[in-house]
Amino acid sequence: MIPVSVVIVTKNEEKNIREALQSIRDMAEIIIVDAFSSDNTLGISREYTDKIYQAEWQGYAKQKQMAIEHAKGPWVFVLDSDERFTESLRQEISDVVKNNGIYSGFYVPRKNFFLGKWIRHGGWWPDYTLRLFIKDKAFMEDRKVHEKVVVNGKVGHLKNPLEHYTYRNVSDYIKKMDLYSSLSAEELKEKGASPRIIKMVVHPLSTFLKMFFLRRGFMDGVHGLILSILYSCYTFLKYLKLWETSISK
Repeated sequence: MIPVSVVIVTKNEEKNIREALQSIRDMAEIIIVDAFSSDNTLGISREYTDKIYQAEWQGYAKQKQMAIEHAKGPWVFVLDSDERFTESLRQEISDVVKNNGIYSGFYVPRKNFFLGKWIRHGGWWPDYTLRLFIKDKAFMEDRKVHEKVVVNGKVGHLKNPLEHYTYRNVSDYIKKMDLYSSLSAEELKEKGASPRIIKMVVHPLSTFLKMFFLRRGFMDGVHGLILSILYSCYTFLKYLKLWETSISK
């Protein structure tokens, strides 16, 4: 067994969780914190681990921090239900945790798939994310959205990727876009961002130009075009909802 505790937070993830758990079956510990799923998420999870805890949803960062705190081993990996370990990544993780001498955490590259295609441009590759770390030297930053791990110490980079099967279809993206834009608007408001209408014009346009042209999203063809448009729509909604809070007092 690879001496790593993998933690996953779930809620109604029966379509994703089996593949995620199958990919980490040789990890020393698998911990699930579930927000009272109403589907078969728990039934599937019990086939792979008995370390399952349930708690009301408190937000992405707090839920993941709760899962981290349940980990018994020194090394922790935070995995989402729609992500998968590859064989090469498992081997690399095994090597670095057994022979590590200077690093307190590691960034992992992600291969993001959208509508069946690996997206290599538009800022989607290599999409480094800090997921592997020494438990006592890290914590989950408390943010409403786009939460991340903060490590106290030197951080390295792994070479082999994590596979991320994001958004099963366009409808799935739109549902998540509505949720994430609301959370982002709340975060902007808490930071004192001004709800100016000009931002609803400039920032979405800037997002599209950056993804499609500067980051060469056009090289992913129609998939790159769709993603650039969807991300600009997300940016528009984020600032629209921030503006909405200013007129609904």
